[in-house]
Amino acid sequence: MTEHHSERPGISRRTLLARTGAAAAALVAGPVIGGLRPALAAGAWRVPGEETPHKRTWMAWPSSTTIWGSSLSLIQADIAELARTIAAYEPVVLCADGPAAASRAGSMCGPSVTVIDSIPVSDCWMRDTGPLFRVDGAGGLDSFGLNFNAWGENATSFYGIPASAYDKDRSVAQKVAAYAGASFARAGVVGEGGGVEYDGDGTLMATESCWVNDNRNPGKTRDEIEAELLTRFGASKMIWLPGVTGQDVTDGHIDGTARYIGPGVVMVQLAGAVRPDVWTANAQAIHDVLVNATDARGRRLRVLTIEGPDTLPRIPAGKQKAFLSSYMNWTVTNQAIITTQFGDTAKDEAARTAIEAAYGRPVVQLDLDRLYGNGGGGAHCVTMQEPSR
Repeated sequence: MTEHHSERPGISRRTLLARTGAAAAALVAGPVIGGLRPALAAGAWRVPGEETPHKRTWMAWPSSTTIWGSSLSLIQADIAELARTIAAYEPVVLCADGPAAASRAGSMCGPSVTVIDSIPVSDCWMRDTGPLFRVDGAGGLDSFGLNFNAWGENATSFYGIPASAYDKDRSVAQKVAAYAGASFARAGVVGEGGGVEYDGDGTLMATESCWVNDNRNPGKTRDEIEAELLTRFGASKMIWLPGVTGQDVTDGHIDGTARYIGPGVVMVQLAGAVRPDVWTANAQAIHDVLVNATDARGRRLRVLTIEGPDTLPRIPAGKQKAFLSSYMNWTVTNQAIITTQFGDTAKDEAARTAIEAAYGRPVVQLDLDRLYGNGGGGAHCVTMQEPSR
């Protein structure tokens, strides 16, 4: 996920690109249910589901004017509010790029957030740059990285942000893992944490548009990519979902549309009235695949749905189509779910009620319009959980 320079009005991570063809042509379809492999042995390494207990949440402090321009202070304010909110429910470690950035982060986040300057960062998208932590059920912790390459270098091709602006983020995963005391390995594929959802019980889901893409994995087949992801996550089945290419920087990350609540249960956001047609169609296509899917245990998935907002009263009309109006991009904490609200009172409340019922945990809704609008990413995009052992 990336963000836009303030001098590029109306562009965000979700901006529709004029260079694309018809919206329907952007949908990536094809066979969607991946192969089922034998379940891994008990005690094998696996990435646990996000709803399981955390030791802490990792975040990163944005401080680059090359990336953010004059929007930087607005993004920092949203990151600070989110960090403070999460810290009420579990520890937060925030990486800042040097002492000056750490000082500003500390003053804006307050004493409840641990700010460190020993891990240099380019930007705030810890979900995509950080490590995926694994546990083995016997107190072990290790990790792997997905070789972040600035979303297939889309940050450069979309917005003209130099590739070098993200150089520090290319090594964040290994350094966070070292700080956490976890061994680290690099996966044999390129991608981002926001591009794959996992239930911790053997099943992954991902959009093909993110992974089977020459900007990340040239020359690799879908089967090869699937095998590598299953091995790294400690899973045995992949559900491939339709995606959207060339319409946002991520090429259609799954975490804005469909999320695991827990093993056997997923939630999908169907588009509200403000979403452009291509995203509306893609959300429906993802839903239609999932209602017919089974997981690694052979269970038919229980598919819950919510709807996106119909209005964005705080957002200028000319910027609404590029705005990430996704309640789904929540972050899970030990005691609460942190998501957003958009000012559509009825839809905000309906989403809060549904998510709270699904998790059985309180839902906190924040106004994060700068992050979701200027950045085109949300609470999930800027966090990475470290599981308890």
